[in-house]
Amino acid sequence: MAEQPKENRIKELVKLLNEASKAYYADDTEIMDNFTYDKLYDELERLEQETGIFMSDSPTRNVGYESVDDLPKMQHEKPMLSLDKTKDVEVLRSFIGENKTLLSWKMDGLTIVITYRDGELYQAVTRGDGRVGEVVTNNAKVFKGLPVSIPFRGELIIRGEAYITYEDFEEINRQIGDVDAKYKNPRNLCSGSVRQLNNKVTAERNVRLKVFSLVRAEGVDFGNSHEKEFLWLRNIGFDVVEYKVVTASKLDEAMAYFKEKINTNPFPSDGLVALYDDIAYGESLGTTAKFPRNAFAFKWADEQKETTLLEIEWSPSRTGLINPVAIFEPVELEGTTVSRASVHNVSIMKELKLGVGDKILVYKANMIIPQIAENLTGSGIDPLPEKCPACGEETTLSAENGVETLICKNPDCPAKAIKSFALFAGRDAVNIDGMSEATLEKFTGHGFIKDLSDLFKLDRYKEQIVSLDGFGTKSYDKLTAAAEKARHTTLAKVLGGLGIPGVGTAVGRLIANALGNDPRKVMDVSAEELTQIDGIGQVMAEAYRKWWDNEKNRAVYEKLLDIMEFEKPQDAPSAAGISGKTFVVTGSLNNYENRNQLKEFIENAGGKVSGSVSSKTDFLINNDIASNSSKNKTAKELGVPIITEEEFIERFVKGVI
Repeated sequence: MAEQPKENRIKELVKLLNEASKAYYADDTEIMDNFTYDKLYDELERLEQETGIFMSDSPTRNVGYESVDDLPKMQHEKPMLSLDKTKDVEVLRSFIGENKTLLSWKMDGLTIVITYRDGELYQAVTRGDGRVGEVVTNNAKVFKGLPVSIPFRGELIIRGEAYITYEDFEEINRQIGDVDAKYKNPRNLCSGSVRQLNNKVTAERNVRLKVFSLVRAEGVDFGNSHEKEFLWLRNIGFDVVEYKVVTASKLDEAMAYFKEKINTNPFPSDGLVALYDDIAYGESLGTTAKFPRNAFAFKWADEQKETTLLEIEWSPSRTGLINPVAIFEPVELEGTTVSRASVHNVSIMKELKLGVGDKILVYKANMIIPQIAENLTGSGIDPLPEKCPACGEETTLSAENGVETLICKNPDCPAKAIKSFALFAGRDAVNIDGMSEATLEKFTGHGFIKDLSDLFKLDRYKEQIVSLDGFGTKSYDKLTAAAEKARHTTLAKVLGGLGIPGVGTAVGRLIANALGNDPRKVMDVSAEELTQIDGIGQVMAEAYRKWWDNEKNRAVYEKLLDIMEFEKPQDAPSAAGISGKTFVVTGSLNNYENRNQLKEFIENAGGKVSGSVSSKTDFLINNDIASNSSKNKTAKELGVPIITEEEFIERFVKGVI
């Protein structure tokens, strides 16, 4: 078997190690033992030194996030022209003829021009209007999978497409506040993410880049072949867009491949690009006023189906917008069954004259997102809802920049409380497994959840829930079982999930313990009394008191008291040695169920638990003291004591376990 190319192995190792780190630190699970992690880490370090390829998200690099005050404009060396395009395969075939042509994905993201000098990423500029773009160098340095250092030392200029995968888009949509108002698709989210002034945000949104063109590689001869350019770029660490080599006679086979693969593609694509491989021939053709003559774009001809509009479902969002969604008789499109499509706003409804019972043509934009192409009957829109489906308050029709939208202005509308519901149901609070923001958005939109206590009363809506798109009896049973389990919790976790400023579970534990874990006392404790608790200052105490002085907050909590069953917290360890000390816990445990349980134990005794070893760490707890793990290495370098779990128990717990 041929040995895997080193550049591919580097990317594979970066992915494996990052997945292991995420599982360990974010999900509290281990998918790789320390020995294996360290072995792969060492292999990655060796390969990076051998090749000179360093990926932006490599775990061997310490990422320093930076902010800029603005994004300066910059003129491109050469204007970036658009491509002439067609939806007719025969027109594409005629363009290709007998010329060797590279047929690749037409990415639907944000085009970036990137320059490398002396082997380092030097500059990145957006396409802009084709003549002038914005400088986003700071952000390009954190694009996932993009090399920040390469072995080539001459000046290199490439063009690529920044993009966000569908999976990341859906995850970010669940996490980012006001996303409904800002981002309707991965391209819009990517565009906003690349233009951030703080590149930490860009990194968190997992922006990636695929290279589709080499502008210049100083001193390198590619034998007059664009394909050789692609292969060379791939060999020095770049993610190059997938392509097929075709002529007119081989086009159908390649088209069939791309049409099949787009159904499972993880990234947005709105068609294909055909590029003549012969560089000199392509350049000799010149350009028109708008298009280069060496390349041509093919846009997918959207499959359309006629169906009947059954209803308009109004979906309230956390921004106050009430978005119309068309529900229609199910049809098969691009290999899947679809029955709903977002209409986005009232203006589009009016333009389409959408009324229940209308015959409509639907399609999938980019073969992915269901849309309404045309209304064949146009009966006119039905009356807009006068009441918000989530809270029952009156709706308002708003017109801004020529776009009409339906709005709920009730500041206490449950649909606007998605974040607070998600906080309470989250893993660090009462932990209702499966109660995601997407699920909460559906439930509040249908009026199932109006305050926190309703999270535990879903049985009232069983029939409606099991009939929702994406749900069923099994999903309902799993969710209600998780809610019942979460109902038995500690007072500290409830306090940590209420959204009181500055109060998470750790602070909630301090307050609950100081007040004897009395659910009533935590409502009425004075700011002065709170400041007597070690770790709580005046500002936090006053914010805590102000939150409880709000009658609506008290009413929500009172309802919870009728539902929740508070467990007696574990007695605080008697050992005074834990208080004020910082611990790092790594590896598998024998006496504690998981790291979270040990973390809770330490915090309950007044200690702190950190995720990484630093000069502020007092002890590293690791049952494998002899390991050459990165944490052990750092601890030894800093002189931080490494103790086993048994030693921790012997030294600090004193027989509690």
